Amino acid sequence: MDLFSGREVLTVSELTRQIQDVLEAAFDHLWVEGEVSNLRRPASGHLYFTLKDEESQVRAVLFRPAARALKFDLEDGMHIVCRARMNVYRPRGEYQLILDYAEPRGVGALQIAFEQLKAKLQAEGLFDPVHKKPLPFLPSRIAVVTSPSGAVIRDILNITKRRFPSVDILVAPVRVQGAEAPAEIVEALRLLNETPGVDVIIVARGGGSLEDLMAFNDEGVARAIFASRVPVVSAVGHEIDFTIADFVADVRAPTPSAAAELVVPRRADLVQQLRTLESRAARAAERFLKLRRERLERLTERVRDPRRRLVDLRLALDERFSGLTASLVRRVRTDRERLRHLETHLQYLSPAVKVETLTFVLENLRKSMITGSFRRLEGLRSRLAVLTAVLDSVSPLSVLARGYAIARTIPEGKIIRRAQDLAAGDPVGINVAKGRFNAVVTTVEEE
Repeated sequence: MDLFSGREVLTVSELTRQIQDVLEAAFDHLWVEGEVSNLRRPASGHLYFTLKDEESQVRAVLFRPAARALKFDLEDGMHIVCRARMNVYRPRGEYQLILDYAEPRGVGALQIAFEQLKAKLQAEGLFDPVHKKPLPFLPSRIAVVTSPSGAVIRDILNITKRRFPSVDILVAPVRVQGAEAPAEIVEALRLLNETPGVDVIIVARGGGSLEDLMAFNDEGVARAIFASRVPVVSAVGHEIDFTIADFVADVRAPTPSAAAELVVPRRADLVQQLRTLESRAARAAERFLKLRRERLERLTERVRDPRRRLVDLRLALDERFSGLTASLVRRVRTDRERLRHLETHLQYLSPAVKVETLTFVLENLRKSMITGSFRRLEGLRSRLAVLTAVLDSVSPLSVLARGYAIARTIPEGKIIRRAQDLAAGDPVGINVAKGRFNAVVTTVEEE
């Protein structure tokens, strides 16, 4: 017996399909609230997370179009209320919520989006005062980005014409509310920055709810205002309304009418100011001229008569001329003496003079040598005479001349000094002063 005969047995797919049909039909449109958990942001742009409360949880998904339409950034832990439909994912037999709208529970989505964008742009420095550009003192052309049919543009035109009629107003018509408004405002700012002669831009609209002002809380509008090379005045809503545009703009006006008064000075005030300045300038010029005149008078009193000054200068000139002449004379005299000295020195150094001097010295030396030679010769001659006399005195001839004779042996010729060297009969030779003769010894006598 077949246990399952007569019974309806479903496959898992059939069961899942039937559950899908029932659930998706029963929960085609519902509102659910819960806490966001396990939020994932894949590259596809879809958002996957879990929606939970204290006891249960359910998977949820926001596909990219719905995620991009959110006015705030979804975050873990955020308590939201969402519009969804039930979906059964048959491959895993799981059910999940497909969301097409969500907003924070308690605080509105727009307010959350406002705070998030404000914090983001502030962190990037778009609100930094260092980037604020000053407004021109007297603009010649003002551009107004606003609705051309609203009361705002009429108020601005009336105020500017009343305060300074010659100011040129250029209106850039845009929608200031709705989904298309941010793009139109961004494009208007771009075009005005390329338009020559625009001195300042007013971005304006009247008051409204937070939803009405959302165009001025748009990130693209904020960045276009920040990038503007022309100063931008934000005049959106009433005095108590603040938008992102107010924080980014160079100047925030509490109302559009106040913006016109900030940008355009009152002509009558300027005229009065000019008259005041003219009066001050005139008084200042008068005081200046008076001071200069008094100073000129003081200087005039200090200035001496030019003729007296001329006399003094002439006397001084004469004195200096005399001194200069005397100085030149002294200088010429000194130079002349020096020249004479140099000439003398040069003459002394002349070769001719030197030859003459040396010749004179040489002549003196020659004379001295001759004189000396004569003197020495005379001395020698005298000495020779003395010596001659001495020699003559000791010469044998002198002895012979005095009558003595010199006896010599024959033939030896020896001088006979002793008688005993002779014997009787020895021949001897006798030398006398005048000649010589021989003799024979006849006797010898010894002593």
